[in-house]
Amino acid sequence: MTTETLTIARLGSGGDGIAETADGPVYVPFTLPGETVAVARVKNHGTVMSMTVASPERVAPPCVHFGPEGKNGTCGGCTLQHAGDALYHHFKRNLVAQALKTKGLTPEVAPLVIARPGERRRVVFTARRTEKGVLLGFNQAGSHHIVSIDHCPISSEGIISQLAAIRRVAGAIATSAEPFRVTVLETLPGLDLAFEGVKKVGDKERRAVTECVLSLRGIARVSSDGEILIEPQKPVIDFGGVRVSPPAGGFTQATKPAEDAMAELVLTALGKAKRVADLFAGSGTFALRIARQAKVHAVEGDEKALKALDHAARNTQGLKPVTVERRDLFRRPLMASELKVYDAVVFDPPRAGAEDQCKELARSGVKTIVAVSCNPISLARDLSILTAAGYRIRLVTPVDQFLWSAHVEAVAVLDR
Repeated sequence: MTTETLTIARLGSGGDGIAETADGPVYVPFTLPGETVAVARVKNHGTVMSMTVASPERVAPPCVHFGPEGKNGTCGGCTLQHAGDALYHHFKRNLVAQALKTKGLTPEVAPLVIARPGERRRVVFTARRTEKGVLLGFNQAGSHHIVSIDHCPISSEGIISQLAAIRRVAGAIATSAEPFRVTVLETLPGLDLAFEGVKKVGDKERRAVTECVLSLRGIARVSSDGEILIEPQKPVIDFGGVRVSPPAGGFTQATKPAEDAMAELVLTALGKAKRVADLFAGSGTFALRIARQAKVHAVEGDEKALKALDHAARNTQGLKPVTVERRDLFRRPLMASELKVYDAVVFDPPRAGAEDQCKELARSGVKTIVAVSCNPISLARDLSILTAAGYRIRLVTPVDQFLWSAHVEAVAVLDR
């Protein structure tokens, strides 16, 4: 380890400050461009010891668990609370623009759809039983240390106000001192708690969880590795006026404002399309909204998510026909011959993107394609496949729903 003074040149894609040295870039967390810092350096990683020049873009972090001075350690959930809005919003938008540029793509990139504090309706905590009770919080970056939290400025009040209840349920289900995860989703009737990695949940734990939940208010469901342990009320979320009960532990967008913004971009892009295919449809985030204005064929590999979508469609009046198909689109993408019956296609894949599906779309006659992505790198690759086949990128809109992190969503609209 050496101690040296560095000047931060830029932010890296992970949100760390980067200083250029004779030995190559050095990554320094919690710093901003233009700052001069003394760091303890190990290889290409620096830890701030002191700061002699601070950026005018630096602001006071709103959370006591953030940064080197964080309470009980540095929570690994956020990386950019110290950046002012202008710098932070430029950073998020630039993640998308630069990823596209690496593939030679320079479309119009709209201003960032911003995220605000208190919007997160889905949060993943790490928990562990200790002699003093249940430790509940977030892992410190690059560590198994759990930073216990008593508040979280990104999370909804509905979740933060129930931290004590979540700890009680976690204490009832825990069977050892091994760490486990709990995904908390705020739904209309109450919280949906999905535990993962709890070992040997037996009859004793099931009874304890049942007794605990029945003594509390605001807990709609508790599951462990997909198995429902108790469901006092069926969890329900709203997709543009359509009520859906997602499967236990199933995927949902992290914030409703971001979901609504992305859905509006999708619906606007589809225009007067009469037949639409929604690929990687999940529980119907987009398909059920699209069904207000067009016939939809929803394709999804997860059986439980698809059943939730189908049930919601069948039990909602005023929708145009919705058909569903369970299909692993990574192994068996819709072929160009199957796609020719659709006016438009929407796809929203996991982080890996939809490379093989895009190759088939490139061969299809689909007029309008809307790509929704949580990974600018795979999005750039997918769009390059489509543009090489003659599609034109009309607009790309970055959307923030993971506030103060280095994660960004994007919606790209293409036509030909």
